[in-house]
Amino acid sequence: MPTITEYMTADHRHCDETLASLEEAAQQDDWERAGALGKTFVDAMERHISMEEDVLFPAFEQQTGMTMGPTVIMREEHKQMRTLFLQLQLALDGKEGDELLDTTETLLVLMQQHNMKEEGILYPMTDQQLGAEAEQILGRMQQV
Repeated sequence: MPTITEYMTADHRHCDETLASLEEAAQQDDWERAGALGKTFVDAMERHISMEEDVLFPAFEQQTGMTMGPTVIMREEHKQMRTLFLQLQLALDGKEGDELLDTTETLLVLMQQHNMKEEGILYPMTDQQLGAEAEQILGRMQQV
């Protein structure tokens, strides 16, 4: 079984690739495909966020006692992303190519910064702190 870092990093890449495909469809004015990819992207991101907020972060916080640590920052950034998901959907609904690409560019920058913190700091901390429980936690995350 992969580590938490490996599993969640792979999930980040999946979300990144879906966002890139969405941008490509919008640039080609393929709004049907863009709409489907937009839904796929937001669904994948919401699942990823739920794995973190509903399973991983609470387990980490319980194990370490750090309730005002890195997970607080990650949750705040998730809120920012969710606001951008709404903007993305409005741009898709209105077939507003420029607005969509502006939103995806903002999302990409936010996601890259966010992912670097998770992949470089938080996930390795969870692997270290959760130790023997990591496999069980990964199993619960995969059920989200």
